[in-house]
Amino acid sequence: MTNDASPSSAHAGSAVAMAVLNAIQNPVVMVDDAGLVAFANWEAEAFFGASASHLARYKISTFIPFGSPLLALIDQVRERRAPINEYRVDLSSPRLGQDKLVDIYVAPVTSEPGSVVIVFQERSMADKIDRQLTHRAAARSVTGLASMLAHEIKNPLSGIRGAAQLLEHSATDDDRALTRLICDETDRIVSLVDRMEVFSDERPVDRVPVNIHSVLDHVKAVAKAGFARHIKITENYDPSLPSVYANRDQLVQVFLNLVKNAAEAIGDRPDGELVLTTAYRPGIRLSVAGTREKISLPLEFCVQDNGPGVPSDLLPHLFDPFITTKTNGSGLGLALVAKIIGDHGGIIECDSQTNKTTFRVLMPASKDASLEDATITPTGPSR
Repeated sequence: MTNDASPSSAHAGSAVAMAVLNAIQNPVVMVDDAGLVAFANWEAEAFFGASASHLARYKISTFIPFGSPLLALIDQVRERRAPINEYRVDLSSPRLGQDKLVDIYVAPVTSEPGSVVIVFQERSMADKIDRQLTHRAAARSVTGLASMLAHEIKNPLSGIRGAAQLLEHSATDDDRALTRLICDETDRIVSLVDRMEVFSDERPVDRVPVNIHSVLDHVKAVAKAGFARHIKITENYDPSLPSVYANRDQLVQVFLNLVKNAAEAIGDRPDGELVLTTAYRPGIRLSVAGTREKISLPLEFCVQDNGPGVPSDLLPHLFDPFITTKTNGSGLGLALVAKIIGDHGGIIECDSQTNKTTFRVLMPASKDASLEDATITPTGPSR
């Protein structure tokens, strides 16, 4: 009796291995002892912008920047015959694109002397999650500040306003203008404190399955009836999208804020356009602190405008409290949006350049929705 696999079983095993590698959401390549790309999964094809057959005709050095530390890592792995991790490697180039920051795992292939496997982990999503945690921490700091303001400021303000109203009755016309100014300014401060008090609401979010398209349609109707009546609003929806597990009123608040910001960024330009997009993006899972549970964030909702863009120095801090590009803005709108999305277990991120700013929200699907509900069939890049 022999343990050798039959040709048919070996072929079946190879097909399964290919299917597994192509299902991985990270680019994976195998480089042989001559430096040629011996294998590339679908994600690697997308990452390098070339088919596997095209990649196989060239050395890996052809597709990465000159002098990249990746080449030194490959040599080290071959020499040590042990895997190596390297974090935050910059592979930015005209071929791969700008801001191509990746974590790299390189391991030897024991059955193929001199060959190595390289796994690329793009830093974009990891950095988004890190920034989201920072946004939540900032929101918690505002929570404490809001609680203090509500008690220590609102009560004295009511006394100041009441005194100003009493003085107004016996004041001259000139002085009456000053008492009215006092009332208006105290009302403005109270309004600001009221907005900040929202951050101190720690009650669990009441969530149910929600049709995101009905939410976006409602937001669009409000926008077209008011602040965005002169702006073209385009919809690019995935009709097979499952329900999002969320609070409908809070989602309306989030997207109304994002759409209003986009409309204000566009301003009066005659070619102003705002695009609402929904899509299914499998493969993003987050661990829940204190448990072994992982939540999936497959639902992607985007608000895109063709305004002038967000200044690059503000972009990393856009969701922090009191950060704003508006002359009279309080800087609490996007901080509140980040808090609401965070309370839902989701992520919000902004990508901005001239004439294209995109706010991207990743959210969990309804607990009653399965992957089959989305009728999504994974496919690789066209050959």
